[in-house]
Amino acid sequence: MKSLEEVIENINHSREQRGSFANLITSRPQLLPELLQICSRVDEEVSCRAAWGLEFLCKKNIEAILPFLDELVVLVPKVYKDPAVRPMAKIYEYLTLAYYTQKKSKVRQYLSQTHREQMAEACFDWLITNQKVAPQAYSMTSLYLLGTEFDWIHPELKITLENNYSTGSAAYKARSRMILKKLK
Repeated sequence: MKSLEEVIENINHSREQRGSFANLITSRPQLLPELLQICSRVDEEVSCRAAWGLEFLCKKNIEAILPFLDELVVLVPKVYKDPAVRPMAKIYEYLTLAYYTQKKSKVRQYLSQTHREQMAEACFDWLITNQKVAPQAYSMTSLYLLGTEFDWIHPELKITLENNYSTGSAAYKARSRMILKKLK
């Protein structure tokens, strides 16, 4: 069998290949630490591909990442390449949606207050730095949900969205309007 890195290097961005990769990781959860280690090689292209696979795994089974939340929240602020930032922001959105909207979710047992605070910090960083619209949109959703718990987030989110609205893309403006409407 090929090494995990060889498998990652040979996947493309197609849904089919990412799904197949997620199935591999789901069926062999012992590979998850190695996958996170490959994601952490943020200067290398392979980390972006690993992040795609990690996102697809989390989409299929968010509980798989739970034992590795400490590693994830340390890794995410180091990720800077666009193709890796987007999946990390999406994983944070999956986690916040599971935590705040699924009352019986196992995520509620694992996602500590410290994790949630670190997630909020990363999401604000994606909103206020020069990022593509997808991570910003995912961050808006995550921050809105996190703000239902942390009092300081909604006022900061509102100011940030209002300040960036005029320069945002059409997609940014659409998500912004949706979140601002919820904040009123």
